[in-house]
Amino acid sequence: MQHRRRDFLKLLSLMAAAGLLPAGAARAEEWNKAAFGSKKLDELMKLLGAGAPQQSDLVALIGPEIAENGAVVPLEVESKLLDTESIAILIEKNPNILAGIFTIPSGTLPDIQTRVKMAETCNVYALATAGGKRYFAVKEIKVTLGGCGG
Repeated sequence: MQHRRRDFLKLLSLMAAAGLLPAGAARAEEWNKAAFGSKKLDELMKLLGAGAPQQSDLVALIGPEIAENGAVVPLEVESKLLDTESIAILIEKNPNILAGIFTIPSGTLPDIQTRVKMAETCNVYALATAGGKRYFAVKEIKVTLGGCGG
């Protein structure tokens, strides 16, 4: 897997050097360093400009009830909000709460799947932005030690 990622990045660099990609396309977007370093949920919400997001049934967070391996926890977030602009995943008790922000290009399906690392049992939030407003779904995921399932 590591080789495929490295090969892909090399390909992007070569395409940019050959002028096949617009300037800056092979470069990662500027990221919100303060948000990714945030240690408190309310502080993170302010840094994301979320204020007080509203819980919504139009945002679905799908993940296991019990994660037997906290190093690899599969998550899926689906948004049925019209014109979803972004989806963020927040893990309440991780050292850094913000696990990722995904920009949803216009006209694409707002459905992401990823794997995250969880330090301990806690609430996981999916925060979707649509029309300048923020909506969330929350799910408690139990992390067991040693993979014993209990």
